[in-house]
Amino acid sequence: MLDIRKAADRGVADHGWLRSRHTFSFANYYDPNQAGFSDLLVINDDRVAPAQGFGKHPHRDMEIFSYVLEGALEHKDTMGTGSVIEPGDVQLMTAGRGVAHSEFNHSKSDLVHFLQIWIVPGERGLTPEYQQRRFTPEEKRGRLRLIISPDGSDESLRIHQDARVYAGLFDGNESATLELAPNRYAYVHVARGSVSVNDVALGEGDGLRVRNETALTLSRGKDAEVLVFDLRPIETPDF
Repeated sequence: MLDIRKAADRGVADHGWLRSRHTFSFANYYDPNQAGFSDLLVINDDRVAPAQGFGKHPHRDMEIFSYVLEGALEHKDTMGTGSVIEPGDVQLMTAGRGVAHSEFNHSKSDLVHFLQIWIVPGERGLTPEYQQRRFTPEEKRGRLRLIISPDGSDESLRIHQDARVYAGLFDGNESATLELAPNRYAYVHVARGSVSVNDVALGEGDGLRVRNETALTLSRGKDAEVLVFDLRPIETPDF
């Protein structure tokens, strides 16, 4: 079963320096029918003005990753980690028993556009941890590249949950198929462009809940950048 979450139906927040679209309930946006999917709790599509950002704030018991689409995002945290994340970089932070961080637009002139995604961990009270890796366009072109997994396979970042995240770039005749194990759920998020998933047309910002499917085929992309989540078969996050 394929259930489309249209981009225009997402929650909206406009703080001037920050424009955000919320796929799932977040902050002042609440919809009981959009309280996450499986262990996927948050997909925030954020655009931050030059030299602006999120001051230091705490997190606990959450796996949080940032995926930059445009510009550069500067990260600092109480673990002593600091970095600038650019398109192609994936940053994963295990908040565990508690960590605080800040995120700012590194540029004084250009917008930064990124996705921040939260996944509920498999256990609480973990030791906070930071990981970052760059995945080149060539690694993602016309295929689904594993970027996050529970065992760190294929040089992916390691997450503390039974979840796998893939990233792909599709244009023209490029296509790829992801086989799903029996009874698995999946979620597809189109970060930019447009693409078809099992012949269902999706545009930028659209999402797709997937249940009871054995495979996902992505095709007919137009400058598409896509994230695909392979998830446990539960309806809403255990949080």
